[in-house]
Amino acid sequence: MTGISPMQPGPPHSGPVPPPMPSVPTRRPSRAKTWLTHGVTAFVALIIGVAIGSPDATEDEAGRERPAPTVTTPSLAAETMRAHEPLATETAPARTTAPSTPLPSPEPTAKPGPATSFKGDGQYLVGEDIEAATYMTAGPADGLFPNCYWARHKDASGEFSSIVANGNVQGQTRVTVRKGEYLEVKGCLPWKKAG
Repeated sequence: MTGISPMQPGPPHSGPVPPPMPSVPTRRPSRAKTWLTHGVTAFVALIIGVAIGSPDATEDEAGRERPAPTVTTPSLAAETMRAHEPLATETAPARTTAPSTPLPSPEPTAKPGPATSFKGDGQYLVGEDIEAATYMTAGPADGLFPNCYWARHKDASGEFSSIVANGNVQGQTRVTVRKGEYLEVKGCLPWKKAG
């Protein structure tokens, strides 16, 4: 049995010796950078923790889950049937005693009749649009060329021959109209029944 002899150092190296490896200095991160990195990490962890811990829209303040709202859509047939059902009426409870004072009866509403004041340009039928009466105006409305024109017409044709009377006024004026006539006004302030 042959024994294993320990390795004998060989002859010295006769070739050139490689230069020693330069040592690369290791840089340690600065304290400011370390604090910044840890600070950002802590801040992100805080935000995530708050987001996880806060109740969402389906939880109430105690963290219990709220029931989801129920949404129902009626069918077209049900809507059609509901539209034709009579409306439910409520009945007032019967009185056991008669009221001490009689309730006032509603006053009949007056039928709206012709107006006693008007404003704006146009033709007004006397007896239908306005009452037969004497009307007055303060004069022309403000404008570039203030002028108040009025004309009494026997019909609505607008023809020159239909004019009964007319006038251009710069101040207050009165016009008396009769039933069936048309009163045409242009550029005047509001008209009111006189007296």
